[in-house]
Amino acid sequence: MNITEELRTFVVENFLFGQANGSLSDDTSFLESGIVDSTGLLELIGFVERTYAIRLHDDELVPENLDSLARLTCFVNRKLAESQPQPLYA
Repeated sequence: MNITEELRTFVVENFLFGQANGSLSDDTSFLESGIVDSTGLLELIGFVERTYAIRLHDDELVPENLDSLARLTCFVNRKLAESQPQPLYA
């Protein structure tokens, strides 16, 4: 399962109670559509940190990073790339 599908599964199971019926597109805004509220955002952040072993910093908790599956997937991929060890010799 890829990152987008893992995130979709979490959102559908925890916020839509399994009732998405394929209607959750990658670009659906979590906030504008009312899928995730402020408490849900904390749950989503916790899931991302546990699942991908990354730490989200306060300045990263913005809609540009977290407000849809597409944005969240890009953000997680970027954080994972940053956490990879850099080679000693370039």
